[in-house]
Amino acid sequence: MTGDSHTKSAQASAGKVRLDKWLWAARLFKTRALAKTAIEGGKVQIGGQKAKAGKEISVGTVMTVRQGWDEKTLTVTGLSEQRRGASEAQQLYSETDDSIKQRLALAEQRKMQAAGQYAHDKPNKKDRRLRQAMKGRFE
Repeated sequence: MTGDSHTKSAQASAGKVRLDKWLWAARLFKTRALAKTAIEGGKVQIGGQKAKAGKEISVGTVMTVRQGWDEKTLTVTGLSEQRRGASEAQQLYSETDDSIKQRLALAEQRKMQAAGQYAHDKPNKKDRRLRQAMKGRFE
């Protein structure tokens, strides 16, 4: 068993790590299976091209990761095959400034749309009576 872990750490120190392992270690996905599913679904692109789970990445690789509504452009700054704490995982990548601005702008836009949908959460007594009266007129 110690030989296997030595081999894995040697690969990471050599500068290459599998994409699915890195996404999991960087805490972008909760499990490697979810990372692999996202990669196969085209939610992870490297250089504008659809990537494969077994693709080996190195420091300096630029990738686009789509998670839910958000799309992040990340640059790999460190390699790891082991999942560690969140503070260590955040040191494995850096998000570009344009990506951050775009993500925050889209989040604000979604927030404003949602606020418009629920402007009146619950009708008061007068509103209910008006609605009932209108329903009675048109039915």
